[in-house]
Amino acid sequence: MTTTLIRAVRPWGRALSDVTLTDGTITAVAPHQPAAGAGTAGSSGAGSPALPETGATVVEGRGRLLLPAFTDAHVHLDSTRIGLPFREHTGGPGVWEMMLNDRRNWRTAEVSLQERVNETLGRMIARGTTRVRSFAQVDVDCRLERFEAVAAARETFRDRAAVQIVAFPQAGLLREKGSVELLEEALKAGADVVGGIDPCSLDRDPARHLDLVFGLAEKYQVPLDIHLHEPGDLGVFSADLVLERTRALGMQGRVTLSHAYQLGSVNEATTSRLMEAFGELDVSLTSVAPAVSGQLPLTRLAEGGVRFGLGEDGQRDYWSPYGNADMLDRTWQLAFTQGFRQDELIGHCLAIATVGGASILDPSAVRLKDTAHRPGLDAGDPADLLLVDGETLTSAVMDRGTDRTVLRAGRVVADQLALIS
Repeated sequence: MTTTLIRAVRPWGRALSDVTLTDGTITAVAPHQPAAGAGTAGSSGAGSPALPETGATVVEGRGRLLLPAFTDAHVHLDSTRIGLPFREHTGGPGVWEMMLNDRRNWRTAEVSLQERVNETLGRMIARGTTRVRSFAQVDVDCRLERFEAVAAARETFRDRAAVQIVAFPQAGLLREKGSVELLEEALKAGADVVGGIDPCSLDRDPARHLDLVFGLAEKYQVPLDIHLHEPGDLGVFSADLVLERTRALGMQGRVTLSHAYQLGSVNEATTSRLMEAFGELDVSLTSVAPAVSGQLPLTRLAEGGVRFGLGEDGQRDYWSPYGNADMLDRTWQLAFTQGFRQDELIGHCLAIATVGGASILDPSAVRLKDTAHRPGLDAGDPADLLLVDGETLTSAVMDRGTDRTVLRAGRVVADQLALIS
C-alpha cells in the first residue's frame, strides 16, 4: 500500500485541509493539523521522505490551492512545434488549405516528429495536465506515421499521464482513395477513438462520411469524436445527422462533437432543441475557447447535464501560432472569450478544464451538475491532482502562477514546471 499526505492545501479554495491518498485514490480530506508531518518536506512541495510513524510520503501544500489535475480533451500532439522557433504563418483559408500547408511542412521541422510530440506532452504534464485526448492525423500522406509517434509518447509517459488517441481523418474520408482503409488500420493498431470531420463542407457527402465513421466505431467498439467547424444552419444540419445516428445505433455517451462553435447562432428554438438533445443522448462537447459568436451558452449546457471539456487544439504548429502547453492559460482564455467576470463562472471554467474533460474521456467519471459544482476532490476520487498558488480560484486563473506540484495516481510527477524522474 502506498500512502501520501498532502498537508495544508485548500481544495477548490476552501478551508485549509490535509488530504490523504492511498494507492492512487483520495481516501480522506480533513481539517489541517499543523503538527501532522510538519517539517518533513522540502520547500518545493514535492514528495518528502516517509513519515516514520505511518510510512506516508508528505507533500507540503504551503496553503496552495488543490485542484483536480487538468484534462486536455482536445489536442493535436502530432502537429506541435512547441519548443521550436516561431515561424511565419503560411496557411491559407479553410480546413483544406490549412491541411495542405501542414502537409508541406511537418516533415522538415528542426527536430524529429517524435521529439516534438514528447517535448509537448512532457510540458503539458509539468504544467498540470495528466489526462489527454490527442488526435493523430491518419491520411494518404502520413499514413500511420503520426499516429505511431503519439502512441510512442503515450507509452513513454504512461506513468505520468493517461493518453487517449483519436484516429483522425484530417483530410476527410472521401477525397483521397485509401483514406478509409488507413483509418481502420489505426484502429487495429490501438487507437482508442475514431474521428470524423465536417461531413458536409469537407467530404460533401454527409451521409456517407457519417455512415463510415459510425460504422467503424460500432465495428471496433470505440467512441467517436467529430470535428465540426461548419457554420450556422450547415453545422446544425450535420449535428442533427450525428444525433440521429447516435440514437439509432444506441451510442449514447460515446459521441463527442469538437468545436461546434456556431450551433447557437441560428435561433433560440434551435439552440434549445440541440442542447436538450445533447443532454438526452449524452453527446459531449469540447471547445478550444475560440473568440467567435454563436456558441452554445456554457451555463445552460451545465444546467442541462451536457458534458463539456476544454483543450488546446494545435499548439504553435502549421495551423496557428497559439498554444503553450498550459491548460491554466487556456482556462483563462475560456473565461475571457465567454465574457465571464463572476467568481462562480470563472471557477466553472476551472471545473470544465479539469473534471469536465475527465468525464469525456471516461463517461463513468463524476460529472458537473451546474456552474457552482466543484467535484473531484472527495474521498474515493482519483488522486490526479494539481497544487497551484493563488488566493482564490479567480486569482489562480488570472495570475496563472508557476508554483505548481502535479500528482498522477497519488505520486508526484512534476514540480515547479519540471518533470520529476
